[in-house]
Amino acid sequence: MAEQKNNYDKVATQYDWLSKVVFYRSLENAQVTLLKYIPAGSQVLVVGGGTGWILERMAQYHEKGLSITYVEISGNMISLSQKRDINENTVKFVHQPIEDYIPEHDYDVIITPFLFDNFVPERALPVFWQLHYSLKDGGLWLFADFFYDKEKSRWWHKLLLKTMYSFFRLLCNVEAKSLFDMSTCFTQGKYSILHKRFFYFGFIQSIAYRKPV
Repeated sequence: MAEQKNNYDKVATQYDWLSKVVFYRSLENAQVTLLKYIPAGSQVLVVGGGTGWILERMAQYHEKGLSITYVEISGNMISLSQKRDINENTVKFVHQPIEDYIPEHDYDVIITPFLFDNFVPERALPVFWQLHYSLKDGGLWLFADFFYDKEKSRWWHKLLLKTMYSFFRLLCNVEAKSLFDMSTCFTQGKYSILHKRFFYFGFIQSIAYRKPV
């Protein structure tokens, strides 16, 4: 049986520690800064949320009323996420690749934390449009991921990206070898930007998008 692509089972228990060693709290901060945009009582889809710490931070903004669907390909990540304190919110855990997930309804908010850096373009595009059509008109897409521009980024960003991809391709069968510029998809979808901020010397981007009505 072929090993699943983009599955972080092997590093689940060490992932948060590894991220802080390299990026301090930049990965976390890039996501947390977006959570204030989640309206009370929202139906939220989180795709690739990892160890689930983001559920606890969401619960700090909204102690109750959120209905969260948590889609994660890694069973070990799901197990860690299920132990999180979600206060009085509800979470449905879905152990499945996002490309196989069929939503039961449309969502007010979609959160994709460091998801698309795993995909090659020919797989990133259909996943984007799948999520696009699962988001309500006027809904929010909270997007955090790495950023690289060969003309603007620092010289060491390219080296760090190459090292990251080599490491996670070996351990997690990550399919991508370079970053795909997802901004082109959001432009095609006519999304507006409510918030945009960079972290870690411009290597990490955090964007709150609104889908057109």
